[in-house]
Amino acid sequence: MRVTNLSVLATLASWAAAAQSERTFAVLRFDGDGFMTEGRVDPIISPGTVSSHLHGIMGGSNFGTTVEGDQLLSSPCTNAKIKNDKSNYWAPQVFFHDPNNGTFTKVPLFYMNVYYFFEPTDDEIEAFPPGLKMVSGNAMTREPPAFGGAINLDPGAGAVQPIQFTCPRANYNPPSYPSGSDGTAAGIQDPNNAGAGAGFPLYPCDGYASPMRADIHFPSCYNPKAGLEDYKNNMAFPTVTNGKQNCPSGWTHVPHIFFELYWNTPLFSDLWTPDGVAQPFVMANGDVTGYSSHGDFISGWDEPTLKRIIDTCNAGSSGMDQCPDIPGGLNDDNNCKISDPVAEILSLASALTALPGDNPLSGWKYGSSGSSGSGSSNSASSYPTSGATKSSTTVSSDDTKSTTIVSSGVSSSARIVSSAVSSSSYIVSAAEFSSTSIASSANHSGKKSKGSSTYGASPTETSTSVVAAEQSDYPTVVAAAAQTASGDGDLGLLTSTIYDIVTATQTVTVWAEETSPIKRHVHEHGGHLARHRRSGHMRR
Repeated sequence: MRVTNLSVLATLASWAAAAQSERTFAVLRFDGDGFMTEGRVDPIISPGTVSSHLHGIMGGSNFGTTVEGDQLLSSPCTNAKIKNDKSNYWAPQVFFHDPNNGTFTKVPLFYMNVYYFFEPTDDEIEAFPPGLKMVSGNAMTREPPAFGGAINLDPGAGAVQPIQFTCPRANYNPPSYPSGSDGTAAGIQDPNNAGAGAGFPLYPCDGYASPMRADIHFPSCYNPKAGLEDYKNNMAFPTVTNGKQNCPSGWTHVPHIFFELYWNTPLFSDLWTPDGVAQPFVMANGDVTGYSSHGDFISGWDEPTLKRIIDTCNAGSSGMDQCPDIPGGLNDDNNCKISDPVAEILSLASALTALPGDNPLSGWKYGSSGSSGSGSSNSASSYPTSGATKSSTTVSSDDTKSTTIVSSGVSSSARIVSSAVSSSSYIVSAAEFSSTSIASSANHSGKKSKGSSTYGASPTETSTSVVAAEQSDYPTVVAAAAQTASGDGDLGLLTSTIYDIVTATQTVTVWAEETSPIKRHVHEHGGHLARHRRSGHMRR
């Protein structure tokens, strides 16, 4: 058969388009302040019911207790900067456990980034199919990772470890993690990075405008035979051979996504004294180690838009919004918020006497058992593509409490109310909350500077209609933790132990107008100042 020069060139062009010799990437950022919503919601692990612990969620507004098929594509809004990305990205909330009075205060989100890495490969990298569900991390574990303190995404190099905390500090003396730690009493230092490790660090993250960050990597090989819904079996990390990351035959190579969640931990720096033994932060599931950090993703991408970004964009840290000719354009909606799909009767704006869901503390000195609901688990596995071993990314199952759905039917927008019967209530009076000045993170020289966010009045208390024990039966907890009132989904309601719920009406707490903005600092690594100002993360 005669082969023309034209056909040879076409074949070479096809190979060039499919293969990638070096990593390219673009960072997806989000509009507005804080999460799109937050609540005890997880449509992957606990579809149609209440999740065992609190999550913060970014992305498309069609998010709810149930997300099926391509429903995210019709979201009325998204807080992603790319208009055609209606995906949902979520992770567990972090709380400050006050060592002085034992209360729990929600740590505000500073900001979140999602990196889209397009790795060197012999495969063609394809867009996520709409409705693809992925989970990374193990919400049930309190055990140190087998790989130690470093990230490992190569199944051939050992146990996959996709989770880490990054903690930039003014100096690392003493180190963030004890020397020689095996992870059973404290976290484990990353041997390659003094500012990172497995588990929560033992000292404040006081680096220049860089608070504590949760890092979560996701696998990038999708198994179509497993399907979009089977998060336990549908994803794997690619094998690495000669610098190329390839998926097994018949699998689809999709982007490698990486969550960065910056938690505003410097707000609490004056409320605890580091001793090199204990630290005050806890995951929403009760984990004091941080080993159970995890993330979830459901794709709501317009496939041609994402495919164009994969094939043509290498904007890097400048941001995905700097990619050329993005179909659908950019999103400038700074007000894409939805109410908590679960009508949780608690005030996240104030200190709580228990974590939402009554999750007990666990890990290290509290014991290694998981903290979720019924104690059962759902297993989501990230498979090495050789198929020889599995790297489990187990996530917790929802508790088995009965629920009343305040809706005409169970749908993605259903408002679910938990009929909790626990005697351990989290009670706080929003009326007793007072605005305070907050110590900011250390400035560039490492010296403390003061920044504040002042509100002219206390947060407005909203109401709920329930059949419950009288409030006077329980003591009121006055928040001892200095905190700022944030608008990132604080769906604050006065909370009490509820014995039976008949109806529930929930409204978003209305905060008084901010009179003095928080003075945020820039990253210590160059170039981030201008980018954060352009993206709205920084205010002068």
